[in-house]
Amino acid sequence: MITLSFRLLSTSVFVGAMVFGQGAPGGGGGAGAPAGGGGGSTGPSNPGGAGSRPGGNNPGQIPGLGRNPGTDQMQRFPDRQMPIFLSGKVMLDDGSVPDTQVTIERVCNGNTPRAEGYTNSRGHFSIRLGDSMATMPDASMASSNDLSDVNGGRLGGGGGNPGFGSGQRGFSERDLMGCEIRASLPGFRSQAIPLAGRRALDNPDLGTIILKRLGHVEGTVTSMTTLEAPKDAKKAYEHGTNTLKKLSSGDKPKKPEEVSAKLDEAKKDLEKAVEIYPRYAIAWQDLGMIHEKQGNDVEARKAYESALKADAKFVKPYMQLAGLANKTKNWQEMEDTSQRVLKLDPFSYPAAYLFNAVANLNLNKLDAAEKSAREGIKQDESHRIPKLEHVLGIVLAQKNDFTGASEHLKSYLRLVPTAADGDMVRNQLTQVEKASTEALAAQPQPAKP
Repeated sequence: MITLSFRLLSTSVFVGAMVFGQGAPGGGGGAGAPAGGGGGSTGPSNPGGAGSRPGGNNPGQIPGLGRNPGTDQMQRFPDRQMPIFLSGKVMLDDGSVPDTQVTIERVCNGNTPRAEGYTNSRGHFSIRLGDSMATMPDASMASSNDLSDVNGGRLGGGGGNPGFGSGQRGFSERDLMGCEIRASLPGFRSQAIPLAGRRALDNPDLGTIILKRLGHVEGTVTSMTTLEAPKDAKKAYEHGTNTLKKLSSGDKPKKPEEVSAKLDEAKKDLEKAVEIYPRYAIAWQDLGMIHEKQGNDVEARKAYESALKADAKFVKPYMQLAGLANKTKNWQEMEDTSQRVLKLDPFSYPAAYLFNAVANLNLNKLDAAEKSAREGIKQDESHRIPKLEHVLGIVLAQKNDFTGASEHLKSYLRLVPTAADGDMVRNQLTQVEKASTEALAAQPQPAKP
């Protein structure tokens, strides 16, 4: 038996981005309005849109044509940057409007989805592509660029989420080749609307995006306790989330001191909300997110635990607790907590499968790690968590399945061709292929006649 000396992998709690708040029931909230759970559908709902192709990293490249942008074909897609506005409506397949805000995502060439805006209480959205939002670390939106190994090395690749007040302000037609718009809500799969060929002056109305329910889930993307919040608590909560919205306003990135002041202001409002109404689970959740952003993991844990005490079926706090367990390398807690997420909702959170696979890998439970990684890849049809391929490759290498390990390491590099950890993964792939050659050479050769 040949054993490879791969370092075990660990994920980071800072995986993806989260926009604060659900807003009060019946509240407005158009593009850029915060939503407590929509962006987490990995997490978030895995909408499987048509038209994407994994592995591409150049939206302007047309298959079969050269790379010279000066060719006649490529000139059909001018480089001029223009703001592109889009609007539409989201409905469930039973004809009803979602009872919570829904994230509107842009996905290009099968790469990691980027949140562009949110629906209002009537299911409508109006967005400008590339606008940034007040984002916060969210363990339900794991992305390969936000993972680290046990020695703290960066393992990611392929961009990241813009910070407060930053973001792209215009697109060319070439930028939209291979892109589509989808809705993202845990427990649902989204219809996809292609953006290829769209121009800045086209009618912005995309029509209606339909969400199809994946199956019965016990967990919830929003907390039912929100409906019972008294008026004063709702007012404090809404004021806090509105303060966070201001972090995404304007065209210039916010200064660190400005971000810090707004976070402190929002934190005071959320603390007031939970003081008035201790069962305000979404307020506890968002308060925990602020504590994490400010580096206070102890208070963040208390807030998440308070959210779950108020509503044990609210999924988001479990994801954040799994991320905190990862920070301290408490693999058993990470395994237990991620397993709880998968029991509540096995469809909507591929990041939970990633957490579970990594925890079991570090616990040397290779069969369990393999099972979680494979199921995560199956559920993650939009490839928002490409790191699952990498982790599965490592698991299979540990089990001496070099053919399988090679296949999944190559898949990761294909899905994230500009991965920051690409050189390390390519080195691991070289080790796997060398071990495979040695294993074949070590097999008994048939006797010569």
